[in-house]
Parts: sequence; structure tokens; C-alpha cells
Amino acid sequence: MFATSVATITAAGTASKLGTMVLGLAVFAVVFVGILLFASLFKGRVGEKVQAVAFVGPTLLFISIALIYPAILTIRRAFYDGKFFDLNFGSVRSRGKFVGLENFQLLWTTPGLPDVFRNTVFWVVLVPFLATAFGLLYATLIDRARGEAVAKALIFLPMAISMVGATLIWKFVYFYNGDPGSNQTGLLNAIITKLGMDPVDFVGNAPGNTFALIAIMIWIQAGFAMTVLSAAIKAIPDEIIEAAKLDGVSGVKMFRFVTLPSIRSSVIVVLTTIAIATLKAFDIVQASSGGKLGDSVLANEFYNRSFVTQQPGLGAAIAIVIFLLVMPIIVFNVIQFRKDA
Repeated sequence: MFATSVATITAAGTASKLGTMVLGLAVFAVVFVGILLFASLFKGRVGEKVQAVAFVGPTLLFISIALIYPAILTIRRAFYDGKFFDLNFGSVRSRGKFVGLENFQLLWTTPGLPDVFRNTVFWVVLVPFLATAFGLLYATLIDRARGEAVAKALIFLPMAISMVGATLIWKFVYFYNGDPGSNQTGLLNAIITKLGMDPVDFVGNAPGNTFALIAIMIWIQAGFAMTVLSAAIKAIPDEIIEAAKLDGVSGVKMFRFVTLPSIRSSVIVVLTTIAIATLKAFDIVQASSGGKLGDSVLANEFYNRSFVTQQPGLGAAIAIVIFLLVMPIIVFNVIQFRKDA
């Protein structure tokens, strides 16, 4: 009887949401057609502007609602301690009681969460800078070299693999079964053993596993950095390079005083893009250990607290922290883009 009641409540809620969604789409379609008909009444420049607004406006409105509404719900959830599936009082979705800033205080007092922030700092500091550095190195070394296209394809290949797939590949590379005398080791430990050293458990304990996972992210993102920076290097006018050569500039000086200043804006774009991707990193840690070995980052902790331990209030607080970390990066990127425009 209880299970039947729960199923009935859930089904009714789902049907209600589907009905609301269909009604919303119908209203959106009617409004869109109405705006287009209204825009067709105008001619000339005014008509073009009205038609542009008519085409873009509803879409922007729809996207804004799709982003703003969940954001408001997340902010509200951060001030409550309810669970997603609380069946008390016959409700399948309860906000719980208002707790103020308690969920934000838990970010600093809950065991394990300070380590999560530490790991996230490691990721955000190391991944963008090292991935960009490797990408810039690759782009510089293979620029106009024989086999450039093949080299670029191989370096970019990790970007074409899903993060879960890349993690599984590296788990085989890092593999160590805990027996120093065993032949069942991954590629990296096989090389270490051949060199006469003891095998290393790269992903079996903290904080070593954090850096092992960071290496995977660098391997993936370096291809993206190389692609963008290679295009930026090729966009440097030949006149500038020839003038520098006539002045006796070459090698490291050419890179430092000509290449690097010319691609500065592209480097900033790459750094900020990778930093944002790193803050949202979830797949690598989840596919490796699920964050159970002290290697969790904020994105994984958001998932674990929201859905595994059923603490959506704390999960929402973590989501807000991620947003507050991402926004300054985006604002900085926009400001730099406007300066260079």
C-alpha cells in the first residue's frame, strides 16, 4: 500500500511536470509566431532591428529562464536542510527547515571538505598553467615542421576521447596490484621496475593520486591549448617575423619578444577556458575512485553530497562556491577580450 501510494504520487508529479512543459512550449511557440507577425509590419532599418529582436529575443528569454530558474532554486536550497526525497507529510519533495548559513559553515567544519578545497586549488593552479605550457611548447616545436598535421592530430587525440575513457586508459598505465614482486603492473610501473626501482602505487593513496589524476587532465587539455596557440602563431604577420630576423632576433629571443607578445590574448583565453573546465572536472575523479580516496574535488563533492549522502543543502552551497570561483575568471576573460578588440 505504501509503495503504491509513493508510486502514485511520483507518477502524478511527473505527469504534472510534463503537462506544464508542453503548455510552456505551446505558449512559447504562439508568442514567437506573434512577434514575427508583428515584426513583419515594420520596414527598412527599423524593420530589420525589430525582426532581429523577434528572432533572437524569445530564444534568449527561453535560455535565461532555463538558467535563472535553476539558479534561484539552488540558492534557495542552500539555506535549507531538506532531502530530495523526503516522504514526510505525504510530500515527495520537501525543502526541509530553514537553517540560514549553516550549510556554508559546514563547508569548513565537515571532515574531508577542507581536503576537497585543497585538491581543487591544486587542480586549478596546476592544470591550466601546465596544460597551456605544454600546448605552447608543442605549437612552437611543430610549427611549419615536416609532419605537422600528423603531430597535431596525435596531440589533439586525447580531446576526442571521453574523460571517462581517458581515465580508464591511464588506470591501466598506472596499475599496481600492491605486490612488488608481481609482473601484473601497468606500463609506467613496468618501466620503473626495469630501471631497478620499486613500483609506485600512483592512484591508491592520497595525495599522490590527486597529482596522478591532474596529469590525466593536463594530457587531455594540452591538445586543446596546442590547437588554439598554433593557430595564433600562424596568424602572426610574416612582416613582423622578417623584421625581427633583420634585427638579429632568433631562437629564444624571437619567442620571448615576438611570438609570446603576439599571442598574449590567445594564451589568456586558453588559460581561462581550461581553468573553468578544471573547476567543473567530475568525470576523471569519478571514474577513478569516486572521490573515496581523498582525491575528490568540488564538482565530485557536489554530486556526492547532493545525491549520495542526500544533503542537497550542502550540495547547493558547494555549487554556489563553484559559481563564485568561475565568475571572476569569466569576467576577467571578457575584460581582456574587450581590451584586445
